[in-house]
Amino acid sequence: MFFERWLTERVVSLMSAFPVVMLQGARQVGKTTLAQQLITRGYLKHYYSFDDPATLEAAASDPAGFIETLPPGSVLDEAQRVPEVLLPLKARIDREREVGQFVLTGSANPIARFRMGEPLVGRMGAVTLYPLSQGEQVGKCERWLEQALQGQILHVEAEQDNLWERVVKGGYPNAVLAPAPQARTEWLNGYLDTLLTREVRELAEVQQVSELVLLTRLLAANSAQLLNQASLSRECGIPQTTLRRYVSLLEAMFLLTRVPAWYTNISQRLLKTPKILLNDTGITCALLDVDENRLLQDPLLRGRMLESFVGMELLKQIEFTAQRVRLSHFRTASGHEVDFVLEKASGEVVGVEVKASSRLDADDFRGLRFLQSVVRERWQVGVVFYTGTKTLPFGERLWAQPVNALWETA
Repeated sequence: MFFERWLTERVVSLMSAFPVVMLQGARQVGKTTLAQQLITRGYLKHYYSFDDPATLEAAASDPAGFIETLPPGSVLDEAQRVPEVLLPLKARIDREREVGQFVLTGSANPIARFRMGEPLVGRMGAVTLYPLSQGEQVGKCERWLEQALQGQILHVEAEQDNLWERVVKGGYPNAVLAPAPQARTEWLNGYLDTLLTREVRELAEVQQVSELVLLTRLLAANSAQLLNQASLSRECGIPQTTLRRYVSLLEAMFLLTRVPAWYTNISQRLLKTPKILLNDTGITCALLDVDENRLLQDPLLRGRMLESFVGMELLKQIEFTAQRVRLSHFRTASGHEVDFVLEKASGEVVGVEVKASSRLDADDFRGLRFLQSVVRERWQVGVVFYTGTKTLPFGERLWAQPVNALWETA
């Protein structure tokens, strides 16, 4: 089964503006498939993968010669495996100055790891492909974010019988297409084993792989929570210096995202600690050995997984929109908090809360009301996503919406 990826249009747009486009994201999210679709549709012509031993050897033994003979309109798949090609690539595009020459894909961030991004500043556009969005899975191009940033909320009424199945399944194409839950679990566990015990060694020196696996499980248990490195260090027995390096490594592999704290010049004391999100709730549930039944029996875990699920769906919509939007969270020392804040570069603000409950009351909007009073005229709308079935007003520009409004709003 083929899934249309909504990021394709943005990649094509960047190709018309930059000589090089970097398509980055975790292993197995669909980068190769998207790149090959660009060839099928005539935007690119040639495909080279550094997962192929012969191609890898050719590029590694003579990076400059490899780049010089590369035909325009080429894909370089898994470019992080030969970061030495970046400097010759810079020299070539400086000489030729044509847009749309190359698309690089990477399942680990070669720029972050090798600090070689400086030569490509102004010459490369970069986008991140996440696991399949819920809209991509059902063939609906999501418009919730676009409309919310304009202060628009569409009335969506829908049953959510399969919501927890969606959370446990996640968005990795192979997991989504698995014929049964057991097959999905086996694929996810095999993927994690390969990534955390073998492929990680290509990126960094990890002496105790078991420590990295333990930390990843702890981060999964704390997904959508504040990143407290001192507490994690005590819990898993890893020194903070090593722990910080491991967290950065998981970020470079696109398995982990930090959601920064929202800030402003108001006099309120704002907490500045970032939140963490694992990039996929299917991966998170596999790490924790969680199925739908356990989610339904554990309110705390259910709330964290639903917040992680919504956060990642928002990140996916941010990535394939043409607008510059920043995702953050809001928390004050006095206890006001908002799970997610979406802010356009031009200043418009949308607040999002997530409640794993089918019933809401006015107190569930306390954080949103406070944030609304802070940003004033920049406020577009505040939404509490919940597991009920109706879109309901809770005050001026404050709404409750079913979670699936995120992808049913098209």
